Amino acid sequence: MPVASLRALLAHAIDYAGLFPPADLALEPALQNQSSYVRSPDNWMLGAFILPIGRFAETRTQLARFDTENPLQISALGPKTGKAAEFRSALETVAEATKEFLSEHKGIVSIGQFEMPLPRGPVAKSLGVARATLGDLALNIFWEAPPDAAAKTIEALAGSGSGFKLRTGGVTADAFPSGAQIARALVTAARHRVPIKFTAGLHHPILKFHDSVGTKMHGFLNVLGAGVLAAEHRWSETQTQEMLADEDPGSFVFDEEMFRWREWKISPAQITQRRQLVTSLGSCSFDEPREYLRSLCLFE
Repeated sequence: MPVASLRALLAHAIDYAGLFPPADLALEPALQNQSSYVRSPDNWMLGAFILPIGRFAETRTQLARFDTENPLQISALGPKTGKAAEFRSALETVAEATKEFLSEHKGIVSIGQFEMPLPRGPVAKSLGVARATLGDLALNIFWEAPPDAAAKTIEALAGSGSGFKLRTGGVTADAFPSGAQIARALVTAARHRVPIKFTAGLHHPILKFHDSVGTKMHGFLNVLGAGVLAAEHRWSETQTQEMLADEDPGSFVFDEEMFRWREWKISPAQITQRRQLVTSLGSCSFDEPREYLRSLCLFE
């Protein structure tokens, strides 16, 4: 069993996104993986299954491997839209499809989270449309915007009850935001108490150069750790960026009483509290993060 501080930092932190690059699996093997993960001893790390709204219909035929004790927990993914009218229409489809899917598969399927890129234009206007359309659905909602617009978007989300989704990588170098951009998003989210989640590029625990993308891939211990420590200690963007840039695994120390990064520390109880705002990360692999943690002797 992992030590308490690591368990608190990674509890239900990995939303499985096997349908997306670079894994890019078909629906059946991705759901087969999810069904094995929910029954795994490591399911304490597992979050939701990232599923586009448009694939609800074909998922109906793949649910036999789930049951009331091992349900399919979904984070529904809405489409990218350009204009306000497209956004409204897409949300109407989301609401209808979600209600129908849940009513057909009570106890087998749960949808507790929704993610979608915001369209261009005023954030407040989009949020008003979303509230009017999705208001009667009990969803934790995360709106995505480009990294260079993250801080302004997070400020606009303050007090709305919605969270922000930050894209932290992809399959090419230009898809990776800078450490400064991630730090700014983390500090702004903590200041305004806006929940934040991450997606893509976080397979490695610690920041590491990867030949496949020709750049450094951010580490999930860097990002989640910086998120909780920045919130707990009211870090500046500069301090937060320093932790995001740390490539030394020895800087990250976990035990039963504390998680320590250099001279900074936070208890498991404090981590759990801060994780309400630093929620999860989407990863196309659930196996790779575990394997890398084992290579660092942080996981058995």
